[in-house]
Amino acid sequence: MIIGRILGWILTGGAFLVLGHDFLQYLDSQTWHSILLGELWFTINPEGLNLTQAIVQRYIWPTLWDPVILSLLLWPAWMVFLVPGITLAILFRKRKKNEGRSF
Repeated sequence: MIIGRILGWILTGGAFLVLGHDFLQYLDSQTWHSILLGELWFTINPEGLNLTQAIVQRYIWPTLWDPVILSLLLWPAWMVFLVPGITLAILFRKRKKNEGRSF
C-alpha cells in the first residue's frame, strides 16, 4: 500500500514539475507549448529512448511500439504523469479502519 501511495505522489509531483517548466517557457516566449513525453525523454536520455525502441521492436512486439508507445510519447508529459499519479494516490490512500465495511 505504501509503495503505491509513494509512487502516486512521485508521479504527481513530476507532473507539476513538468507543468511548471511549461509555464516558465510560456512566460519566456508568450506561446504555450507543453513538452511532449518523447521530447522530455529524449532531452534527459536519448540513448535510453533509442534502446527502448529497439528492444520493443525486436524482442517484444513491433506493433506495441507503433502505434501504442509512439502515441503515448506524443502526449503532453504532465498528463502522462498526472493521470496515473492521481489514480495511484487515490487507490492506495490511507483509509479509516471501518471504511468500506458494510456491517
